[in-house]
This record gives sequence, C-alpha cells and structure tokens, in this order.
Amino acid sequence: MITLIWTTKYRYEVLGGDVDYRCRELLREIARSKEMMIHAGSINRDHVHLLISIPPNLSVSKAVQYLKGKSSHKLLSEYQRLRKRYWGQHLWARGYWLASSGNVTDEVWKEYIKNQTPPEPDDDFPVV
Repeated sequence: MITLIWTTKYRYEVLGGDVDYRCRELLREIARSKEMMIHAGSINRDHVHLLISIPPNLSVSKAVQYLKGKSSHKLLSEYQRLRKRYWGQHLWARGYWLASSGNVTDEVWKEYIKNQTPPEPDDDFPVV
C-alpha cells in the first residue's frame, strides 16, 4: 500500500461542501475502474490524502495520472465556480507526495489520515 497526497493548484480551499462529496465519489469510481483499492482517505479543503493499493500492472505515476486527471476534468466540467477559479483547466497542483507503507504499518498511516481533518470538520464522511 502507498500513501498519496496532492494539493489543489495554488492551495485554494475549494474542496468544501458538495465539491468534497463529488470528489470522493469520483475518486472511488476511478479507483474501482482501474482495480485500485482505497483503504483510507481524507479530503480537506485544499488537499487529498489516500491510502491506496495499486495493482501490479499499473505504475504509480499512471495511477496518480488517472486519479488526478479524471477527477479534475469531471469536477471542472460540473462546477462553474471551479471553472471560474481555474480558468486554465488545471484543478490540481503539479506533482504529488508518495510513501510506501513498508517501513510504517498500514494502521499508522490510517490513523495519520484519519487525523488529517480541517480545523472545522466538514462532515463525518470518510472516503472508504
């Protein structure tokens, strides 16, 4: 399993409310379609944390490309306020942070992700 973290472009806090819920749905759909398994996750206002398993026939960079690319495309097409903010067609910032769970147990990563809540929790809706 690996832990992935990526941010919105310019760290704008746009992932609240209905965008948050839709982003969760999209990430689940994309992961399921590519046979990835999301074990834990947290979507904050300006970044996403995922503990995810990727099948061996899919590289990490391709998996991230699918997750970020398809979710960005769908969110920008569905929400006018995002299109207005991100007129250049890029919702997510370039790059991502990745760590494998080899040196740290999966439970530690799950606890870390669970504790990544914004100062004012949006809801009690985990990604899994």
